[in-house]
Amino acid sequence: MPESDAADVWETVPPSSWEEVADLISFDTPFADLWLPGERSGRWFVGGALNLSTNCVDRHLADRSDQPAIHWEGEPGDRRTLTYARLHDEVLALTAALRGMGVDRGDRVGLHLGWLPETVVIMLACARIGAIHTVLPAPLPVEPLGDRLELLDLKVLFTQDGAWRHGTVLPLKSRADDALLAGGSVEHTIVVRRTGMDVAWFEGDRWYHDLVAPSRPGAATSPEGDPSAAASLPADHPIAAIPLAHRGGQTVSVLHGTATMLAGAVAVHRRLRTGGVFWCAADIAWTVTQFHGIYGPLAHGDTVVMYEGTLDQPSQTRAWDIIARYGVDSMVTTPSVVRTVRGWSRELPEVSELPSLRRVTTAGEAVDDELRSWLGQAFASRAVDVVDAWGQLELGGIVQVAPSDRDDRHAVPDCGVDIVDPDGQPVTEGEVGEVILRFPWAGTMVGVEGPQAAVAQTHWTRHPGSYATGDLAVRREDGRMAFLGRADEVVSISGQLVSLREVREVLADHPFVEAAAVTSRKDPDLGRSLVAAVSLSVEVGADPDLDGVAVELMDTVREVMGGLARPRAVLVLDRFGEGLGQLDQLRAIALLATPDRAGAPRQVTWEQVVAAAGH
Repeated sequence: MPESDAADVWETVPPSSWEEVADLISFDTPFADLWLPGERSGRWFVGGALNLSTNCVDRHLADRSDQPAIHWEGEPGDRRTLTYARLHDEVLALTAALRGMGVDRGDRVGLHLGWLPETVVIMLACARIGAIHTVLPAPLPVEPLGDRLELLDLKVLFTQDGAWRHGTVLPLKSRADDALLAGGSVEHTIVVRRTGMDVAWFEGDRWYHDLVAPSRPGAATSPEGDPSAAASLPADHPIAAIPLAHRGGQTVSVLHGTATMLAGAVAVHRRLRTGGVFWCAADIAWTVTQFHGIYGPLAHGDTVVMYEGTLDQPSQTRAWDIIARYGVDSMVTTPSVVRTVRGWSRELPEVSELPSLRRVTTAGEAVDDELRSWLGQAFASRAVDVVDAWGQLELGGIVQVAPSDRDDRHAVPDCGVDIVDPDGQPVTEGEVGEVILRFPWAGTMVGVEGPQAAVAQTHWTRHPGSYATGDLAVRREDGRMAFLGRADEVVSISGQLVSLREVREVLADHPFVEAAAVTSRKDPDLGRSLVAAVSLSVEVGADPDLDGVAVELMDTVREVMGGLARPRAVLVLDRFGEGLGQLDQLRAIALLATPDRAGAPRQVTWEQVVAAAGH
């Protein structure tokens, strides 16, 4: 793991409330110190050892073996329920099988899967061994999937024959096969049979159900003599690698530790929960889904609800149906999902009331007051408590939850959120600044990997003695913060980070493009979406089909970076001229870009851009 040449030691002591959080975690070896100063966010739970899998499953068996741990529902309507006892059996079987294949602590395992019960079993089995798992989103096209496989140095890749999404089947196994042709170190590809579609078969491929069969011979034994035994791991032992947006043409991954990540997840979940049935209505690729939708609830002994597909299948009442069927009392989702559901609700017949639902938490992007108000009344006969949460991938997901009118007896430990100017001085009310953390946060990443890993060190060096988030915010009159987006060229699209620089470079590399600019704007479906402006090269000819050019450019971005990075509108400029700063230029482009969902291009002049900027 690359380290800074000059270590930035953070000596600010975290709040004592972390001791209460530590009491909710079972350590095999008690820690000697809750926290000690050191690089990045210091050292947490020093000397302690534990296992994440036993914290989420084994310790609940005495009292909750017959309680559902997971209610899962597939997009076509199939359902499965795993009790804590059944989940424990599944995790033990896969743990033994992986050890039999030679997977050991520190080895890398990739999950190119949809949101299946097997996905959780794999995560917990990796944690039981001490292997490091990485989620590779199901919608990833072949090229970016291949890039990540090459970077991550995986020993095992889990995928599935096909994945249901929005009423269609994504060919995950086929994509994985094509991506692996580009390189990578994968020794075994394990395939979950989900749709029954035909798939090609190669050396090293194995069916998941065959792998976990009890009669599987030749399983190696762990040092303890039991191939399913849980390894006792140091508190900061890496358990998950989370890819960030591209930086300088290269993927960067952050590593999260066993006890550190779990402490953050437990601290947040006890604030979000209102009962015992918790649903994270979002995709598995979102860090919040993994950490706060699985580890936090299971560590508390709650029941997790999982849904495989999109909420308009087979009808747009699916969200209401899921909440009612399983008695969901608390859920977390993104404002983008809520906006989509709100759009459907205008065309829906009256839906049933949902008395079980008590709290909805939104995260991943800012939620406006109008959307919050609608959400508070949409799902129940009485007002639902709606709270806004904020966090970062580097911090292990959510770190701050806005105050609530309801029961807040379990507050999240204070991370000292503040807003400062470039010199590190607090800004006044209404003034835009960068969000920083003045207190260490337990869930902060324990390492960074990738050719551009050094960029992460600026979190601590930009404002020494604190953690600089790179997020912009303004303090409102009521004292709350309004988050405004990123200070760098990374934006959150539907809860996932997309690099504007990378989109711009993909467009600029296209033979049709002479120059390009990319920015983001508000979007009724995604919260924010990308728009682009390009000046065309002579390659397109004297009278190009602008519709065709725009579609070609948008599809190129989608193929290289995935669907969320695809601009939803393209402006064709006669040229990029002078007289505007970069910020004014981007604001004008966002203003001029058509809101048409098809992304139909508009041909504009540089003079129109200048006029739109108010110059």
